[in-house]
Amino acid sequence: MKIRAALLREMGLPAPYASSRPLSIAEVDLQPPGRGEVLVRIRAAGLCHSDLSVINGDRPRVLPMVLGHEASGEIVETGEGVTDLSAGDHVIMVFVPVCGCCNPCLEGRAALCEPGAVANSNGTLLSGQRRLQLGGEAVNHHAGVSCFAEYAVVARNSCVKVHTELSHREAALFGCAVLTGAGAVINRAKVRAGDSVAVVGLGGVGLSALLAAVASGARRVVAVDLNDDKLALARSLGATETVNPSQADTPARLLEMAGGPVDYGLDMAGALKAFETAYALTRRGGTTVTSGLPHPAQAFSLPLSQMVGEEREVRGSYLGSGVPALNIRRYIDLYKGGRLPVDRMLGKAFTLDTINEGFDNLASGSGLRDSVVFE
Repeated sequence: MKIRAALLREMGLPAPYASSRPLSIAEVDLQPPGRGEVLVRIRAAGLCHSDLSVINGDRPRVLPMVLGHEASGEIVETGEGVTDLSAGDHVIMVFVPVCGCCNPCLEGRAALCEPGAVANSNGTLLSGQRRLQLGGEAVNHHAGVSCFAEYAVVARNSCVKVHTELSHREAALFGCAVLTGAGAVINRAKVRAGDSVAVVGLGGVGLSALLAAVASGARRVVAVDLNDDKLALARSLGATETVNPSQADTPARLLEMAGGPVDYGLDMAGALKAFETAYALTRRGGTTVTSGLPHPAQAFSLPLSQMVGEEREVRGSYLGSGVPALNIRRYIDLYKGGRLPVDRMLGKAFTLDTINEGFDNLASGSGLRDSVVFE
């Protein structure tokens, strides 16, 4: 079938993207789903820094590629062997396809699925196939999803069936922003009632982490961002302290503004400076967790004597460090129960034709979780 999709042919084009237009809207061919795959009509797709980092070249990927990895949609057709999904089912996409058989999957660490990682690196689906073509040439898939398109063929294990009463814009949030941010707090940091937490970077992932810290009963939740409007939102969502690090000229001043060091410092921004800030806010014996994905060349020099003498821990968290099919349903239940009000972070709605303007808004740092909405 012919579909309209946002195609990236060249990385590193300069901002503003409304002018350079790195994403071109092209008519591409989408093949039917193969064994273990499904055809999904995309209804809403979130704009995430993980997409932006491919556009600007921070995370090199094989090109050409249809971008997008956070989405909600409806099943249109199922391939051979798919018996638990039917046409009309609402599903959320997950950006690491899970095989369920490799050692990490069997250990409950779906984010580290080995065949899934290979497929994502190669720009294929979990099957190793590409279902997108342009002019007879193969087009690569982004994170096994490629949801900046009217339709997508994805692996069955890239989908989680969800409640139909959620709007598609709400549902899409759970595929990356909520899954990643809340999971870093609940699964990786394992924040408990009475702990203290600092969240550095208040994008969709960071705001989800903040909400999860509040829901977990943290006694102090410090929100850190360069945007004062986001800090105001964080206060309304339960942050006990807010810090604009541009106003802290020394590490001591940073700690003073934060109300002192915390048990868990969370870097949710994907920038080296953000990780340094999260580490600086972490107490002796505490844990720093990062879910950000900066340029691969960026590195942090850890003072080993401090790590030993202060018993520091540094942890990475990917895909929320859990099992998506289980975690997404739990987070949705928390949302429906009023304990995880992720709808408060919904930003602007764009169309496929205005997607480049949407990435300008994302790159500005002023937006919340913007979406591409398909009628």
